[in-house]
Formats: sequence, structure tokens, C-alpha cells
Amino acid sequence: MFSQQRIQEYERKYPLLKEMIALQPVLWFNPAENKKNHPQGVSLDKQDMHDAEQLWKRYAPFLAKEFPETKEANGMIESPLRKIAHMKEKLEHKFSSKIAGDMYLKCDNELAVAGSIKARGGFFEVLHYAENLALEAGLITKEDSYEAFSNQTFRDLFKQYTIGVGSTGNLGLSIGIMSAKLGFNVSVYMSADAKQWKKDLLREKGATVHEFEGDFSKAITAGRQQTLADPKGYFVDDEDSDHLFLGYSTAAFRLKKQLEEENIKVDEEHPLFVYLPCGVGGAPGGITFGLKQLFGEHVHCFFVEPVQAPSVLLGLLTGEREKVSVQDFGISNRTEADGLAVGRPSKFATIISEQLISGIYTIEDEELFQLLAMLADSEDIYVEPSAAAGLVGPVKILQSSYIEEHHIATENATHIVWATGGGLVPEVDMEHFYQKGKE
Repeated sequence: MFSQQRIQEYERKYPLLKEMIALQPVLWFNPAENKKNHPQGVSLDKQDMHDAEQLWKRYAPFLAKEFPETKEANGMIESPLRKIAHMKEKLEHKFSSKIAGDMYLKCDNELAVAGSIKARGGFFEVLHYAENLALEAGLITKEDSYEAFSNQTFRDLFKQYTIGVGSTGNLGLSIGIMSAKLGFNVSVYMSADAKQWKKDLLREKGATVHEFEGDFSKAITAGRQQTLADPKGYFVDDEDSDHLFLGYSTAAFRLKKQLEEENIKVDEEHPLFVYLPCGVGGAPGGITFGLKQLFGEHVHCFFVEPVQAPSVLLGLLTGEREKVSVQDFGISNRTEADGLAVGRPSKFATIISEQLISGIYTIEDEELFQLLAMLADSEDIYVEPSAAAGLVGPVKILQSSYIEEHHIATENATHIVWATGGGLVPEVDMEHFYQKGKE
């Protein structure tokens, strides 16, 4: 933790910090938002996104064969976009505030196999690594059917390699499930806030789980060191990975198609607002990058963090990015939103997000449970606490000065709340979440 004098110096420079340290919900607009939509100093571009999408398509036959739940979607890992008009009405009543435009839920809580947004980045990075190994070994070409990855020859190759990842839960599930299915030795280094059922499921799927008393930072540091000590070790680094980032970015192509199917326009008269729960920042950062490449200045992306774990907001507000942690300022990083319990932001993603996002708001755990229960009652959709974080976004942003300052016409706006997880949560745990919200 920083000295009191140093904290006071930061508070003088950034007045919002005082409210954050007091654990009050805050709303911050990004003064560095880049209207050109291509972040400076970043090598990734739209072509990289297209290349990433092609990798997904190459692997589709393998995924359809190994995971029957993806067969109907021809081996694609994708979630529905659902209109949530009843939830919108409930929010308007609760906050006595009209929400201009339509409200939708991007149901990554229903993503096949892993039940969370982390499937997009986690699966992609493992599949990318496996493809490179297979190509180098001469087992396949990019023109062959990737259904061949089911063969024992490939498993014999992959079992010589180790994959490691540090996780609060959902990324670990994605990496563990896909790595074990391909035949890798996989170790997941999990922080103290990771749910027991996630650890149990990983072990059931064939992953080795290492448990830590500390938070995400301790788990990822230990995982990185132990994995890279193995000459054939590959570490999926949630704090610094362009492959995870690209995997998430391809969601923009899928969402654009879904919007077109619903005849939803995105332009100056039809702005798009997207609300993304944020942990280390890789998933919401990747999706924001993708959406900005496709929709430019007409999409406005807002991150949401718990008041006890505002790591990305802290990094962007102070300009220190990954060099500061919430613990430096006496903030605990303890939250029921385990997927968002991150003390230090992603180095790679934050450099990009600081130029592209419109803002960040923070939310209390109690409100997460209330929103979760409201969604269940109004739409019969059940999500985990962290996935409910974006639901109050339209109210917060439309009531704020952001709309007027940016001269945005909101009458025909589309609001998309990204439901990041919950599909694999045991029924008894989900019932506990719901009852807590009702109380």
C-alpha cells in the first residue's frame, strides 16, 4: 500500500479517486477517447480480426465433433442476442427514468462448452497454439479438415506440452476444458476468490488446479513463473496477450450479423451503446476494439467494475495503467463478482482501451444481486453476479452529461448489455444468488 502522503498527492491530482477509495460508486468519462477509432502505437488491425475469424472457421469441424452442443451452430461458439423489453420497464420503474431506445442482452452466459465470455479468448488462444504446433510438426495444413485434431496422433504431440493460466475462475475453465480436450497437460493457478465448483469442474475435465491464498495477481505471477520454467510450457497471460484479445475481438463480426438480422442500424441517428463487465480488461477491451473497427464513432463502449476492484479505472484515471493496483490505495479487491476480482489491469489491453472506451462506472455487490434477480423475474434469464453489472448502464449513461457533451441523438439508440457468464453455475448456487437479490 502507498504511504498516506502519496495517496493524498494522487487525490489532489485526481479528485474522483477520493470517492473510489471511500468505495462510492463513480462514473468516469474518458478524456482521451480517440474518435479515429484506431489506437496509436498498436500493431493490431481489422485484418488481424479477419485472420482470427478464419481460425475459428478452420476449427469448426473439430469443435462440432468434440463438443456436440456446438453441432447445431456448425461448430461455432456463439451466443444469442435477446431483446429485454420487460427488464427495461423494470429499470425505468426502479429508477424513475426513461431509457431512450431498445435494450438487448448479449447472452455470453449461454456460450457453448464454457458458459462465459472467456470462451471467446481462452478457446482461441489454445486453438491458435495447437494449430502452430501441428503445422510445425507437419501434421496438417490450413487447407485440411481440422476434424483431424481429434486423432490420437495430435494428442500424442500435444501431451508433450504444458499450458498454464492464472484465473479467478472463468478463463481457467475455458483454458482447462479446451487444453485437456486437445491432450495438453494443463495447470490452472486459481486465486482465493475462485468458486469451489469451478475448481471441481476443472479437475473433472482433466486439468490440474493449484490453489492460492492470495488474489489474482499472486495466482497469475506464480502460474507464469512455474509454467515458463518448463521448456515446453506455454502460459496464457491474461495481463498481456494479443491472442486472447483477438479472440474476443471477433465477437464484433458476429454481433454485426445479429444486428443486421434484426434490422438494427448503427449510424449517427442510431447510436449503439455497449456495457461490458470488466476484470483485467482483456475481454471488454477486445470486444471494444472489434466494435470500433466495424462501427467507428457510432458505438460507445462503457466498462463496469466493482467498487472493491476498480483496477482498469484506477490505471486509466492515474495514467499509470498496470503499474498501480487497487491495494496500493487500500481498496480490498474482495467482491462477490469473482470474475471481476482483479487488482491490476492488463498491460496489453489497457494501452488500447484507454484510447477507445467512452467511460467506466463502478457498482456495489448488493446492486449486482438486485439486478440479477430483476433479470430472472422479468426475462427468466439467470446470470452470475458479475454478468449483471452492465444492466444499469443505460440508466447511468442516459442520465449523465455524456449524451449532451457528445451531441448524441438517443431516440433510436440500441443498448447492449453483455452478460458475461453463468451458464455452468450449479443450480443451487444460482438459487442462492437469486434469493440474495430478492432479499
